[in-house]
Amino acid sequence: MFQQDLQPVGDSLALTALCAAVPLVTLFVLLGGLRLKAWVAGLISLVVALVVAVVLFGMPLGQALLAGTDGAAFGFFPILWIVINAIWVYNLTVASGHFDVLRRSFEKVSPDQRIQAIIIAFCFGALLEALAGFGTPVAITVVMLMALGFRPVKAAAVALIANTAPVAFGALATPIVTLASVTSAVNSDPRLTVDGIGGMVGRQTPLLAVIVPLILVFVVDGRRGVKATWLPALVCGVAFGLAQFVAANYVSVPLADIVAALVSAASVVLLLRVWTPAEVLTAEQAGAEEDELESGRAQGRAARRSPHGISTSVTGSTGRGAGSGAVASASTSPEVPRDSGADIAKAYAPYLVIIVIFSIVNIPAVVDFLAKEPFTYSFNWPGLDITNPSGDPVATVFKFNWLPAAGTLMIFAGIITAAILKVSPAQAARTYVRTYVELKSAIVTVMAVLALAYVMNLSGQTTSLGAWLAGAGGAFAILSPILGWIGVAVTGSDTSANALFGALQVQTAKDAGLDPLLMAAANSSGGVLGKMVSPQNLAIAAAAVGMAGKEGDIFRKVIGWSLALLVLMCVIVGLQSTPVLGWMVP
Repeated sequence: MFQQDLQPVGDSLALTALCAAVPLVTLFVLLGGLRLKAWVAGLISLVVALVVAVVLFGMPLGQALLAGTDGAAFGFFPILWIVINAIWVYNLTVASGHFDVLRRSFEKVSPDQRIQAIIIAFCFGALLEALAGFGTPVAITVVMLMALGFRPVKAAAVALIANTAPVAFGALATPIVTLASVTSAVNSDPRLTVDGIGGMVGRQTPLLAVIVPLILVFVVDGRRGVKATWLPALVCGVAFGLAQFVAANYVSVPLADIVAALVSAASVVLLLRVWTPAEVLTAEQAGAEEDELESGRAQGRAARRSPHGISTSVTGSTGRGAGSGAVASASTSPEVPRDSGADIAKAYAPYLVIIVIFSIVNIPAVVDFLAKEPFTYSFNWPGLDITNPSGDPVATVFKFNWLPAAGTLMIFAGIITAAILKVSPAQAARTYVRTYVELKSAIVTVMAVLALAYVMNLSGQTTSLGAWLAGAGGAFAILSPILGWIGVAVTGSDTSANALFGALQVQTAKDAGLDPLLMAAANSSGGVLGKMVSPQNLAIAAAAVGMAGKEGDIFRKVIGWSLALLVLMCVIVGLQSTPVLGWMVP
């Protein structure tokens, strides 16, 4: 048996917390600073976490290794199981040619890339988050953006940033359900229920929803994009925020994202019937401008390398020509094919199939039926025997819900999709194998990072880090979202972060005289902002756009937005703990 110790390093909580942060710092430095491949950074950081756990936290080597295997297994099932099969469904549509039909259909709604980012990454991504979660929205929307002509890094950044406001209610509010379970066990506040916590989160994340679409158009086209398309961005954000607030507080917490996604998408589509931007940013125009900008940067670098300060490169002089060529070739390209109504219906069919399957499986009676053997097995991870600092056993239960798991449902969706799109069984099988090959780096990365997270969690490193932050007393209201951010940045899951820090949040709230409901909700709302910098999600995005090994480039593109929105959430929660916004707390 191994008992966790809050302050094993020099009997100092502050020093212990600093040591506990070493694996995280290592991961982010290797990924964002040294630009190592994510799977390499993940494996090195895992080794660091094991060393810290054994040498500094006194965890037996065998227990530490078992903790890592538990995390790696969870990384594959259910997380990678969802992502791999979701991308397989997408690959089937590509193999059949129907993804091009879907792309042209979205282009008909609007050929403007800024509006496409809003509709696909934010609205459609929110719907996928509501149904599946666990990286599925990023995996699917990023390739949809690529098919519409977005450059890889930009597509990845847009998909990751968009996957924020919906996350707390993802997978039919699984993070909220988990948070209610762990907090109600340590605090008798009657508000710590799914409806109570969901309602409070629904008074925080909608404020993010108003801002995120504006950020998306800025990422796509800078200040010009905001100036030209602020109206649809604002309409989308406000519609999503209001719908999420109303659904979470007065309709149904599990359905909050579904309602918000549909309402926001409908609002944008209706707006586009009476309004269009003065200047449309097409894929060809955006690509030409980016080529020209990159050529200018290359010329500048060459000039700085030249001993006389004069560029010896000819790439810069051809930058504008290349851009013009791109536009010219677009103008002389063959006429866009006209798709029949049947082809368009088939193109949308896979996503309708996913919605129908997930909706059926999430009917309460069906959920209860599939939660039992032989469809679901739960067991303690062999060999792990751990207690917390108080001496209470730490749960090490592994849930193997092989049939109702979202990844398995994606397989069923894929089989039906193959039949609808007339993809032969042999071609579907080849596509499935190819999907694993394409994602091999992402698979190693996700399993390594989840192994790291479990080692940190079960050795007590994460608890010590959280307890140190909790020592801020009344100021903890401002720091509370940071705990959630750390949890999601490490595990890639708001559900895991809530399970990890939810109880600590409400316990600290009681000691500091803060509202436990507010602190519990802050953990989930702050956590959603760590999603875009999670190595797990970065690996998924990079693999989807063909940039496996260059996760650091995407990380640097989104880390600033993640931290800026985290600061905003800290301010919101801090004000909600005072009379200024205290009226927002039920």
